[in-house]
Amino acid sequence: MKKVVSFDLDGTLVDAQYGELVWNHGIPTEYSRVHDIPFEDAKSYIRGEYESVGDGDIRWYEIGHWLDRFGLDVPAPVLLDRYESHIALCPHSREVLEALGERYTLVIASNAARIFVDKELSHTGLTGFFTRIVSATTDYGLVKKKEEFFQRLCGEMGVSAEDVVHVGDHPVFDHDVPAALGIESYHVDDRYVRNGAVSLARRTITDLEELLEVLL
Repeated sequence: MKKVVSFDLDGTLVDAQYGELVWNHGIPTEYSRVHDIPFEDAKSYIRGEYESVGDGDIRWYEIGHWLDRFGLDVPAPVLLDRYESHIALCPHSREVLEALGERYTLVIASNAARIFVDKELSHTGLTGFFTRIVSATTDYGLVKKKEEFFQRLCGEMGVSAEDVVHVGDHPVFDHDVPAALGIESYHVDDRYVRNGAVSLARRTITDLEELLEVLL
């Protein structure tokens, strides 16, 4: 019997649009203003800088690093507040958490920086569902591409990998890495049915509601 269900946050429980706006509209807008260049030029430059680092590098997730790197004086909390109205739940998030919370200990295991995690959970009212909330990058100084992250999380929860289910939208960080440790992992991909893909290597679900069929 599984004991813990661990969730990624952005793109899994909370719509990824909020983060996209902060990173790909808010920061380019500030860069455009400070450096007096067109927004599209600022956006193209900044995306190139992000990609030069990549999402396997902890700097990718550290908004303070990028604000300093681009010479922007806007405080990170102000930038996050600017797009707060765009924070929205993914379909069925609340209902799934309510149902699973009656049987399992629920955990957040996100790569997003703590400032994003706390903001999104507070705004959506999800905080109370979780026994433990972990920002891999802020709290552990790790990216979920490392098995060490999931080993540490299991150790702190006092469970073995076989006691844990992990759910998330990144095929490697949220499926392949934890699955290699023996964690029952599910990759959330709403394109899975539409493109007709068949995955033999990953447990893929198109919607969080499918978890209820598997875990209850």
